[in-house]
Amino acid sequence: MEVPLLVTDFLDRARKYYGDEEAIVATTGERFTYEEFGDRADRVSAALAERGIEKGDRVAVLDPNTHYQLEAAYGIMQIGAVHTPLNYRLTPEDYVYLLNDADVKAIYADYEYAEKIEEVREEVPTETFITNDTDAVSGDWEDFDELLAETEPNYERPEMTEDEIITINYTSGTTGDPKGVMRTHRTESLHAQLVTIHHEITDDDVYLWTLPMFHVNGWGHIYAITGIGAKHVCTRGVDPEGVFEAINGEDVSFLCCAPTVLSMLGEHYENNDVSTEGENPMRVTAAGAAAPESVIEMVEEEFGWHFRQLYGATETGPLISTSATRRLIDEDSEERFALKKRQGIAPLGTQVEVVDEDGTEVPWDDDTIGEILVRGNQVMEGYWEKPDETDEAFSGRREDWFHTGDLATVNENGMVAIKDRDKDIIISGGENISSIELEDTLFDHEAVGDVAVIPSPSEEWGETPKAFVVPANGDPENPPVSEEELTKFTRDRLANYKVVRRVEFVEELPKTATGKIQKFELREEEWEDEEEMVGQG
Repeated sequence: MEVPLLVTDFLDRARKYYGDEEAIVATTGERFTYEEFGDRADRVSAALAERGIEKGDRVAVLDPNTHYQLEAAYGIMQIGAVHTPLNYRLTPEDYVYLLNDADVKAIYADYEYAEKIEEVREEVPTETFITNDTDAVSGDWEDFDELLAETEPNYERPEMTEDEIITINYTSGTTGDPKGVMRTHRTESLHAQLVTIHHEITDDDVYLWTLPMFHVNGWGHIYAITGIGAKHVCTRGVDPEGVFEAINGEDVSFLCCAPTVLSMLGEHYENNDVSTEGENPMRVTAAGAAAPESVIEMVEEEFGWHFRQLYGATETGPLISTSATRRLIDEDSEERFALKKRQGIAPLGTQVEVVDEDGTEVPWDDDTIGEILVRGNQVMEGYWEKPDETDEAFSGRREDWFHTGDLATVNENGMVAIKDRDKDIIISGGENISSIELEDTLFDHEAVGDVAVIPSPSEEWGETPKAFVVPANGDPENPPVSEEELTKFTRDRLANYKVVRRVEFVEELPKTATGKIQKFELREEEWEDEEEMVGQG
């Protein structure tokens, strides 16, 4: 029997079996059962339909991790409209591009960010504007709660097929204009099932939202947590004190985040007397970058949480691989932290291979470097109205495989370890140097709070490693370590050709909303006086 896979099934299931169970703990202090959650989503669907939104129309959501975003997402998708979540850390000019690129017909924007949309209102095609606090926003906006109160939860759900586009997720735009990643009911549904399996999500989980919901639909957790009948604990951003309070007060069992969030939590833990768990044991998944081993050790040894690494991309839902491989990691071994930071193995129904320039899989020797390619049901349909970029993403070393641009090795058990982005490999004097290896080494120094390593122009070697370091004391003018000391620190631990030759202390590193360091900004500044942004080493 073939039954279409639809994202609306997730909330439908939760309402049917968990209707009276608590679904959402809101940032406002309100609590909603799954039946109440579903009723509010129905009213969103009805209100949008009354305002002319039809199947296939794009509706944007600009919101931190509140209950409004969850209700808006399902309300949009239940009428077959295309859920288009936006990064709330962008500029008004960025929204002009995104809203026009997707030809967005309606938008819900949280009061804290609606003013950015109001500023460019005349430059976008959007006609319906909804917020959750009209008193805090200038211009003509409808109030979300008032709109729900005056709308009956009656709407006509259109016939939908699993191959239709139901959400567009925009990439971070780290190498140019953001691209709209088109995802179908099928890709979202199967990805959410993979997340549920490999994150071991169960109906008694309490999930804390620290990962942005806009980012690939919160890595699919707006579906997975909902469909399994677990509980959402919402936030308005990452506040370490608030995170620990929520973990204890709501007995949180699971969260996902970037490694930088774990570092923030670690700093707060060291300086305050806090409990790291409530009644439930805690587990955490990190992604966006490989967490330093010292951070993983802190999470497991000090916090008492179970750590796993996720590797992915917006184009893949994002799950490509995970280090959640209990039989391949000896929890009593000294190398367990090194293994847990690896990007890991492919989930069910997914092919992940590391291949050389000819498209041949590299040996599992943990030495030979190749590019990570992916095939799976969770991989995107393509880029919105960008056929050339879509073709490019699925061609190169192998046709019809998604090319990640990430360079990696594979160990004897098939566990992938990223060595660099293709463009981030430093080629110095003909030798390939992994910026990630250098960053991991520098992270081991107690005076280093954050770090990014890029190639810097060198007349002698073509390019040489340079580290941008955020000192642990947060003061780049008076760091607790010198450039010479950090150079020596790397020389004592690495081959001579890998040594960091240059160090610049900075107050912060440029990052995306999900914690990825935007190295291209550092490279552009570093190479602005050069004819091309690559050395000849």
